[in-house]
Amino acid sequence: MPEAAARDESSAPLAGLVVVSLEQAVAAPFATRQLADLGAFVLKVEPPGGDFARHYDSAMAGQSANFVWVNRGKQSLALDLRRDDDRATLALLIAGADVFVHNVSPEAAARLGIDPDDLVARHPALIACAISGYGAGGPRSTDKAYDLAIQAEAGAFSVTGAEEMSKVGFSVADIAAGMYALSSVLAALVRRGRTGTGAAIRVAMIDALAEWMSAPLYGAVYGDGQARRTGRRHHSIAPYGTFRLSDGRTVLIAVQNDPEWSRLATGLLGRPALVDDPRYATNPARIAHVDEVETMVSDALASMGGDDALARLAEARIAVAFVNDLPGVWQHEQLRSRGRFRSASTQTGPVEVLDAPFDISGWRPEPGHVPGLDEHDQRAVDGILARGRSR
Repeated sequence: MPEAAARDESSAPLAGLVVVSLEQAVAAPFATRQLADLGAFVLKVEPPGGDFARHYDSAMAGQSANFVWVNRGKQSLALDLRRDDDRATLALLIAGADVFVHNVSPEAAARLGIDPDDLVARHPALIACAISGYGAGGPRSTDKAYDLAIQAEAGAFSVTGAEEMSKVGFSVADIAAGMYALSSVLAALVRRGRTGTGAAIRVAMIDALAEWMSAPLYGAVYGDGQARRTGRRHHSIAPYGTFRLSDGRTVLIAVQNDPEWSRLATGLLGRPALVDDPRYATNPARIAHVDEVETMVSDALASMGGDDALARLAEARIAVAFVNDLPGVWQHEQLRSRGRFRSASTQTGPVEVLDAPFDISGWRPEPGHVPGLDEHDQRAVDGILARGRSR
């Protein structure tokens, strides 16, 4: 382990682990940021102009919000991989790493010689992970893929929205792929701890998001065909949706089963006869009469303010949530009261960020520095290079 790259006497779960990533945009950076949060040393290799996600916007102290989100806690090394000497540097860095992650195009990966199987053949203890849009093999393997393209291909558009289909409002395909890359790398590290052998890992964005789409997909194939887009409603449970209160706020309530319906009908609606009414007594019946069910709930809640509605629903043990906009999330009492925001440093000043969601006893992740382009610890990089030369 290169001395400069290791974390000194840290209780972080991945302290001392060296990760090199040739990454851009969201999917791979999201995976490696979690590794950095868990204590790994993560060296982000960028082209001389930088990861293009650096230039999406300048919302956070002059930095891109996307870039800050998925790149804190890393160091940045700029390499021009058109140059022979910089390609040789990358090869040495990979040889000196425990984990290598990339999400460059299949053509670029072939040109650079960073196929995971080839890398592990050369470095048997290495864990090498490639994230692509459509996976290896098949007629679409070389197609360019971004988040919305995969959302479209994997059917997410078809089940999102109301009359008009819609994208999911955040980078769900990128995040899905990043999480499967993270879990695959962690699993491979556990196996390497037992066997000493590395692993070649491939994660395809379309595979990841198709897996997350399994419930509506199976329902369509084995059931009644394409699921209807239901907007604010749940497509198969009722009442499960949003309702306006007298003070203008909007709440979501969820009735998941018949006992909850009984408590809602009796406690909130004050209509116990609805419990055994065959039009509403079971969830399939409530779905068949969803407009009537929602009208009854809407009429009851429209006369209540937030405190009254929360008290009544809590007494009936019904799940309820306020529908927040993004500023509302930023000030959310549950996040703020539990200290879920921390300060992170950037080259242009501090920014407040959400804490990593890991909660592991004996250790708390620190939101590391967001690196400027080519902002790295040269001693640490030299240590990884020396480790690579010795292998």
